[in-house]
Amino acid sequence: MGENPAKNHYAQLNQGEENEMEIFGYKTQGCRRALCIAGYILSCGALRLLFYWKPEWDVWINCIRCSLEEADIVLLRTTDDFQTYSRKTVTWISVSAFIKSRSDYPATEEDSIFSKAIMKPSLLVKTIQVQKIHYVWNVYTKQFQKVGRVMCGPNTIDVPVIPIWKLLIKEVLNPFYVFQLFSVCLWFAEDYMEYAIAIIFMSLLSIFLAVYDLRKQSIKLHRLVESHNNIMVTVCRNKEGFQELESHYLVPGDLLILKEGKTLLPCDAILVSGQCTVNESMLTGESIPVTKIHLPQADNLKPWRVYCAEDYRKHVLFCGTEVIQTKADDRGVVKAVVLQTGFNTAKGDLVRSILYPKPMNFKLYRDALRFLMCLIAFAAIGMIYTVCVFALNGEETGEVVKKALDVITIAVPPALPAALTTGIIYTQQRLKKKGIFCISPQRINMCGQLNLVCFDKTGTLTEDGLDLWGLLPSERNCFQNIHSFPADHGLPWGPVFKALAVCHSLIVWEGKIQGDPLDVKMFEATNWVIDDSSGHQNEDQGSTHATVVRPGLQATTAPVEGITILRQFPFSSALQRMSVIAQEIGGDPQAFIKGAPETVAMLCRAETVPSNFESKLLLYTAQGFRVIGLACKSLQAGKPPAALTREEVESDLTFLGLLIMENRLKRDTKPVLEELSAARIRSVMVTGDNIQTAITVAKSAGMIAPTHRVILVEANKVPGSFSASITWKSLEENKTEDYRSLEDDSQTEPGVRLALGSGQYHFAMSGKSYQIVADHFRHLLPKLLLNGTVFARMSPSQKSSLVEEFQKLDYFVGMCGDGANDCGALKVAHAGISLSEQEASVASPFTSRTPSIACVPELIREGRAALVTSFCMFKYMALYSIIQYLGVLLLYWQLNSFGNYQFLFQDLAITTIIGVTMSFTRAYPKLVPYRPPSQLISPPLLLSVVLNTLFSLSMQIFGFVVVQEQPWYSQTDIHSACLSVNNRERNSSSSLGLPGVRDGAHEQTDNGYRSYENTTVWLLSTINCLIVALVFSKGKPFRQPIYTNYVFILVLIGQLGICLFLMFADIDDLYSKMDLVCTPTSWRISMVGMLAVTLAVSFLVEEAVIENRPLWLLLKKTFQYHSKSHYKRLQHVLEQDSAWPPLNETFFSDSVAVTVEGNMGGHSNPTFDSSEDSL
Repeated sequence: MGENPAKNHYAQLNQGEENEMEIFGYKTQGCRRALCIAGYILSCGALRLLFYWKPEWDVWINCIRCSLEEADIVLLRTTDDFQTYSRKTVTWISVSAFIKSRSDYPATEEDSIFSKAIMKPSLLVKTIQVQKIHYVWNVYTKQFQKVGRVMCGPNTIDVPVIPIWKLLIKEVLNPFYVFQLFSVCLWFAEDYMEYAIAIIFMSLLSIFLAVYDLRKQSIKLHRLVESHNNIMVTVCRNKEGFQELESHYLVPGDLLILKEGKTLLPCDAILVSGQCTVNESMLTGESIPVTKIHLPQADNLKPWRVYCAEDYRKHVLFCGTEVIQTKADDRGVVKAVVLQTGFNTAKGDLVRSILYPKPMNFKLYRDALRFLMCLIAFAAIGMIYTVCVFALNGEETGEVVKKALDVITIAVPPALPAALTTGIIYTQQRLKKKGIFCISPQRINMCGQLNLVCFDKTGTLTEDGLDLWGLLPSERNCFQNIHSFPADHGLPWGPVFKALAVCHSLIVWEGKIQGDPLDVKMFEATNWVIDDSSGHQNEDQGSTHATVVRPGLQATTAPVEGITILRQFPFSSALQRMSVIAQEIGGDPQAFIKGAPETVAMLCRAETVPSNFESKLLLYTAQGFRVIGLACKSLQAGKPPAALTREEVESDLTFLGLLIMENRLKRDTKPVLEELSAARIRSVMVTGDNIQTAITVAKSAGMIAPTHRVILVEANKVPGSFSASITWKSLEENKTEDYRSLEDDSQTEPGVRLALGSGQYHFAMSGKSYQIVADHFRHLLPKLLLNGTVFARMSPSQKSSLVEEFQKLDYFVGMCGDGANDCGALKVAHAGISLSEQEASVASPFTSRTPSIACVPELIREGRAALVTSFCMFKYMALYSIIQYLGVLLLYWQLNSFGNYQFLFQDLAITTIIGVTMSFTRAYPKLVPYRPPSQLISPPLLLSVVLNTLFSLSMQIFGFVVVQEQPWYSQTDIHSACLSVNNRERNSSSSLGLPGVRDGAHEQTDNGYRSYENTTVWLLSTINCLIVALVFSKGKPFRQPIYTNYVFILVLIGQLGICLFLMFADIDDLYSKMDLVCTPTSWRISMVGMLAVTLAVSFLVEEAVIENRPLWLLLKKTFQYHSKSHYKRLQHVLEQDSAWPPLNETFFSDSVAVTVEGNMGGHSNPTFDSSEDSL
C-alpha cells in the first residue's frame, strides 16, 4: 500500500458549505478490537465510556489508517474551532433492489454513480449517513458524494420522538453526572450519607428536568415536520401516466401537477410550466406572497442552476412553503419537477440546523476548559499533600485513598459548565418577553461583543410602505411636468398609467390585495381593481388563467374594458427590475418594465431617454426619495408570450418616466443609530436601493455626520482588457448646505488632505464596484471597509460576502434585515436579526416581532449582561471551590475535615441558591462605549481570582493559627472555652463532656470533625462565600446595580443572618448537628472583624484595581500593548498615511501590486475610533 493509504486517507465533505467536514478512512483490526474488548471488561466499562466521550480515541485504538476506498470506518471532524469528532460505519447497499423497485425510473444522468454501478455484476455501493444525509462512495472520483437520485429513500423528514429511556441514558452518561456518581460513591464510603442523598436527589431532579425539556423539544419538532410527510399529490410517470399518491413516494425527477387551491409543498421542485404564488414565511419570515415563474427554455447546454445564476430561486418551489395560487399557461396544467426530497430539501435543511446546531463562542468554552484543567492540577497538588499528611500520621491506606480522592470532588466544581449557561437561559426568557425570539441561544453571548451592525434600508431603517410623492413622465426624449400625489385629478390615460396598473406581482388573497408594499401603493394610485374571477370564467374555453385588471368605481374614464396580464417576470434582486407582458382586452400585447432607473435606462433606446436623465435622477435621490424607472415596448401579435425570453422582452424599450416615492425614516431609526454611535458601535447600510438615496437616508438617520465628507468609490472594468479601474470622487453637496459653502471656494490639495487626515469621511460604493474591488483590488478592500458606510445596489450574495469580509477584519458583525433578500447575510453574521411577524424562521438566529431596529441595542445590552453574568458565575463557582478546598486542606493538617451537614450547608444552602439568583440582575439601560471582556483567561479576571484566593487563604490561615494561641484553646477538650460559664450555670465539673446532650456531643468527638479549628475555619469560609458572591456581582456598566436584584439581595441577607445565628447561637442540639463547638463571644467578634476586613479589602481591590478601566488602559499604554484585532492593526498602520484616500485619482488593476497580506491598510474611523480592546 505504501504511500497510497496516506495519500487517499483524507478528504473533505460538503466543501465550502456550512456543514463542511473532514473525513478520514480507517480499517478495523481484529487483534486491536479483541484487546479493547478485554479492556472494557477489566475496566468495568470505564474504557467504553471514555470512548463514548472521545470517539476519535476509539477509532485510533481499534483501527489502522487506510485509504477511504478500503475503509470500513470513517472518522469525521468539523472544520470549525471546536473540531468535533464523530465516528461512522461504512455500509454496503445493493443498488439492484432499488432499480427493480423503480423500473419506471431509470437513472438519467449518464455519468451518475448508479448508471455505472448497473454495469457492475455486484451492484453494491458503499454509503455513510451523516446528519440525516446519505453519501455514497464514487469509485471514479474517489470520494463520498451526496445521493441525488434513486437511493434517496422515502420523501419524509423523519424526526421520531426520542424515547424517554434513550434521552435518560444519554443524559446520565454526561461527564458531569458520571463525575457526580463517582463523588456520591466516595461520599457513601466516607459516611457522608445525608450529603450524598441530597446530591442524588438534586442530580435526579436535574436529569428529569433536562429529559423533560428535550422530550418536549423532540415532540415539538416532530409535529413541525409531521404535517408535510403525508400529503396527497398528483404525479405524471412514464408508464402509469397521471396518478394520485402519498408524498413520501416522491423521488427526484417526478413530474408534479399543481392544482387549484392551497397546497403545502412536500419537496423542493422546479416549475417547468405555468406560474405560482407562494407564501414563503417559513423560510424567510416574510408573509408577503412571492411569485414563481417557470424555468425558461434555454438553447445553451449549461445546467439550469448556472444559467439562472442568482435568480434560480424565482423558479424553485421550496419544501414547507404554501402554494396559494396557481396560473396555467398555454401549455395546460401547472407542472413542476421534483428536485430534492426528505432532508435534502430547504425544510430538511432547517430541521437539520435545529437537530445539529453549530456550536458558538469557542473561546469562552476553551478558556473554561483550560481553567478546569488548572483546578484539576490544583487538586492534584492537594492530593499529594493529603497522602503525605495522612500517611505520615499512620492512617490506613483505604482511608488515605478516600481522603485524597475527596480533594478532587471539592476542588473541581462539577456545576461549572452549567454555571456558564445560566445567564443565557434567563436572558433568553427576558428577550422573549420583549418580542425577540432566539433559535440559537449560544449566540446571545456573541451579541455582547458586537461592534459593527449592518442594516438593510427599506423596511428596516425606513418605513416598509412607501408613499407616492410624484410621477415624472417622459415623452419624446423630454421630461414633462411632474404629477404630484395625492392630486385632485387622477392620472391621465396613457402608457405610464398602464405601466402602473399592470407592472406588479399583486394577487387577491382572502379578499385583499396582497404583495410588495411598493406595488400595492402604486396600483392603488390608479383606482383600478384586480378581477380575481376572470381566470375561472375563461378556463373552460381553454384559455390561460391570467390576471385581469379593470377600472374601479372611482377610476378616471379609460377607453378600455380592462387589461390582461399574460405573463410575469418577477422582480429580481440581481437584475434590479421586473417586467410583465400585458394586453388590452381586444388589443395588442405590450411589455412593461419597472426597476432601478439606471438599469431601466440602459435597456431603453437612447433616443427615448431624456438628456437630463442623470441630473433629474440625482435631484430626487439626493433628497432621499426612492425613484423607480418605467418603460414599455410593443410586441408582435403573432408570437405567443410564453415563447418570449426575458432578454427579448427587456430590450429596445421606450422610456416612460420616473415614479418618485417618499421613503420615510422609521421613528426609532435616528435615536437607535445615535445610541449605537455613542456606544462606538459602527453602523453600516447595505441596501439594494440607489446609491444617492442610500447616502441621503444615511445622512438623515445620522450614520453620516453633517460635517463629514462622503467619498464615492467607483470601480469599472476596462473595456477590451482583463484589468479594471478604481476612482475616488468627493461627493459634491448642494450649495444650500452652509457647512460646505466655505470649503467649496478653497478646495486646494493640502486643504483636502488636512480635512481627510482626521478621518472624517465615509466611503460609499455600489454592488458592482464592490465586486470589482473584491476581484481586482483585493489589497484595497480592507482599507475601504474600514470607512465604508454605504453599500448600495447590493445583491443578496454580495451582502453575505460583505459581512464575511468585515468578519475577516475581526469585527463582531450584527446584521438586521427583513429576512427575504438578506437571508444569507443574516445567517453568516455573528448575530442576525430578522424583523418579522413570524416567531422564528430559518432566516436568522434572532427574530423581532416589532418591526423596529430598537431590538438591536436591546439585544446588545442583553448580550453584554449575559456575558458578564457568565463571567461572574464562573468566578464565583471557582472561588467557592477554592475556598472550600483551602479550608479542608487546612483541617487535614490536624487529620480533621468538615462535617456532613457543614458540606451540605455550603453546597446547597449557600452556593446552589446563589447560583440560581445571581443571574437575575437585568441589563443596564445605557450602552457604554466599550465592550465587556470576551475571554475568561484575561488579566483582570485572573488577577481577581488569584487575589481573592490569597485573601481567603490569608484569613483562614490567620484564624486557624490564632485560635490555637487563645488561652482557652484545648486540642482535646472541645468545651474548655465555655467551661467557666457552663460551670456557673450547670455546676458541672466534667472536663471531657457535659451531662445530657453534651454526652451525645462527646460521642461525636470521635468522628474527628468537632474542634475549634473546624468551627473557626468553617464559619470563616462559609461567610467568605457570601462576601465573594457580593463582590463578584457586578452592576454597572453592563448590568443594573446589584441592589436592583431584590431576590439575590434578600437571599444574601437571609444567608448571612443564618450564618451569624450559627456563629452566636450556642444551641447545643444545633451545634451538635452542625459539628460546631462553643467559643467565647470575644473570639466570635474577632471572626466577624476578620470577615469585615476581608470584605473591605476584597471590595476595594475589585473596585479600585480589577474594575478600574483607566488603570488597565494606562498599563496597556505603558507596556505598549497593541490590539490583536485586524482592523485595529490596520488603523495603527495607516494613521500617518497622508496619501489616503487618493481623491480624484484613478488606479488600474494591472498597475497595482496586488498583495493581500502585504501592505494591507486602513484608516481611523471617527465613528469607531475607541481606545477599547477586550481586556
